[in-house]
Amino acid sequence: MTKIEETRDRILNVATNIFSRFGFHKTTVDEIARMAHKAKGSIYYHFKSKEDLFELVVEKEFQTLKSELLKAIETSKTAKEKLMNYAKVRMVTVSKLSNYYDALKNEHLSYIDFIVKIRQKYNNEEILLINKILKNGVENSEFELNDIFLTSNVILSALKGFELPFLINNKTDELIKRHEELINIINRGIEKR
Repeated sequence: MTKIEETRDRILNVATNIFSRFGFHKTTVDEIARMAHKAKGSIYYHFKSKEDLFELVVEKEFQTLKSELLKAIETSKTAKEKLMNYAKVRMVTVSKLSNYYDALKNEHLSYIDFIVKIRQKYNNEEILLINKILKNGVENSEFELNDIFLTSNVILSALKGFELPFLINNKTDELIKRHEELINIINRGIEKR
């Protein structure tokens, strides 16, 4: 790794911590520079703006989420198991990725164009993962669906709807139980009879 790459990674790691502690609006480039032991100009050398830096932080966290989701899917045998593991791993991982989660839930950020794009991009990627699980289930005669894409959207919406109140109140154990029951209900509803 070159010195430039090391500096960029250091800034990105510091920014990740500061954004997760103070949020996007309260974090300043001055604070990131101070905590990274870099001049403010160094931050702007590596990143166009605070928005650019936050977007990269969220991208890094989403890649962590995606990696965990893919592992959960790949280690499951049936489509039903894949869907259950997807829901569990998604909830646990998202609760640990504060910047990604903040970008998805924070209404104060919803008017910022790049946040809207982030939400759309990652929603689409998650829908494609769920779509793949459902398609596999249909191909293996586990599921019977009229519209796989629509069902993928509904499942993701349901999972997100469950998360917010429980993650805000730090009730992860209760959320896991409810997620499991939600996926059981979904599995029974789409299972081939």
